[in-house]
Parts: sequence; structure tokens; C-alpha cells
Amino acid sequence: MKWTDINDLAIELAEAHPELDPLKINFVDLMNWVLALPGFEDDSRHCGEKILEAIQQAWIDEVT
Repeated sequence: MKWTDINDLAIELAEAHPELDPLKINFVDLMNWVLALPGFEDDSRHCGEKILEAIQQAWIDEVT
């Protein structure tokens, strides 16, 4: 997976962290959780605020 795989990342995060409310996460933690996902193979320098916002929104959509 790469940063552009927004929906796949959201699904993986929802499965990996079911106890978390994606409305209450910060971007530093979100970035670290994405980097730690199995199968994630992208450079942290390719990530920005817009990508993290999109991942967070997709995660919210996934759990609601």
C-alpha cells in the first residue's frame, strides 16, 4: 500500500485500531499508525496534511 491508497488504509486502520475514535486522533499518531501497517511500502516524506485528512475522513466513513 501507498499513501494514495486512502480507502485501503482506512479499512486497515479500522481493523488494527477498533478501540480508537478517528475523530479524536492527531496527525502525528495517524501517520505513525499508517507507517506501521503490514504491507505499507511508501516513504513518510510523501505524506502531507491533505493525505492525512483524506485518510482520517475515509476512516470515519468506514466506522460510521
